[in-house]
Amino acid sequence: MQIPFGDLKRQYISIKDEIDEAIRKVLNRGSFILGENVESFEREFSNFCGAKFGIGVGSGTEALHLSLVSCGVQAGDEVITVANTAVPTVSAISFANATPVFVDIDPESYNINPSKIEEKISKKTKVILPVHLYGQPADMDSILEVAKRHKLKVIEDACHAHGAEYKGRTVGTLGNIGCFSFYPTKNLSAYGDGGMVVTNDEEIAIRLKMLRNYGEERRYHNPIKGFNSRLDEIQAAILRVKLKYLSKWNERRRKIAESYNNLLKTVIKPKEMDYTRHIYHLYVVRSTKRDQLQMYLQEEGIGTLIHYPVPIHLQPAYRDLGFKKGSLPITEKYANEILSLPIFPELTDEEIKYISNTVNSFQIGKT
Repeated sequence: MQIPFGDLKRQYISIKDEIDEAIRKVLNRGSFILGENVESFEREFSNFCGAKFGIGVGSGTEALHLSLVSCGVQAGDEVITVANTAVPTVSAISFANATPVFVDIDPESYNINPSKIEEKISKKTKVILPVHLYGQPADMDSILEVAKRHKLKVIEDACHAHGAEYKGRTVGTLGNIGCFSFYPTKNLSAYGDGGMVVTNDEEIAIRLKMLRNYGEERRYHNPIKGFNSRLDEIQAAILRVKLKYLSKWNERRRKIAESYNNLLKTVIKPKEMDYTRHIYHLYVVRSTKRDQLQMYLQEEGIGTLIHYPVPIHLQPAYRDLGFKKGSLPITEKYANEILSLPIFPELTDEEIKYISNTVNSFQIGKT
């Protein structure tokens, strides 16, 4: 059996007629930038999240970048976040000319450890940027309590977490701003780049709309310096179709995760925290024999990935931050053990059983 890590074609085929029709309508209308599909999708997605405002942008990275700028982050400021995330989280901080400050993670949730945030706060700190990693929300009450005590903004990186819930509330609406990516592999995905910022703060929303479009308040009137970061009409039309299926797809991911939890016997499985509703953008296990396990699965026709093999504080590009090996012990330990198994809504029960049995057979055979 050959099972890819992901298969975007399966999803497209399942909704092909709706997708093709949505694209055809945009092409026939001849309006491609900041048109009615973008406006409708901003309204529909912000309603889905329970937020007052949605601002479509060019990518999840740009959602984070523009959010930082909208909060007044500038050169010399510091932003507290984690190192066990995709580099774009930190790229956004660099784009805002700020400095990332890394905090180690909670060993059970793999998200930022709130008890370690306060010791990293300085006079330069402006924002706490938690990542809802793999689709599981961070411990937001504890984070917000620290932020309130130190008068800091909280920007949620929800690029893995479309529809995930923290104590019954959809992520992205818990801090000052929530940021989402619609990269093709996300739970809600475009057929190219795209992103969204949601907020309940009207002043921030107005500023973000200007920032994404050269700083324009209205055509050819630019009260602030801005950027070019706009969600286009074709992607918005595609996302409007897919949004109708997101809850169903997320529920299927949760069912697949439940099956893995029941079937896998010989790896460390992810723990869903009691305050969250995990939407399993990724299903990540741990093994001290990770590299051998990955190679074995590949030989047996199963695709896997590692999210993420090198923590950002140990990447050559961020050597100037001065972090040494051993600075974030849990982050570093887990980076050597984590392995993402296939999880997408179209994965069949037969494939799930094959993956699980193969993982189990490796451990039995090698120990």
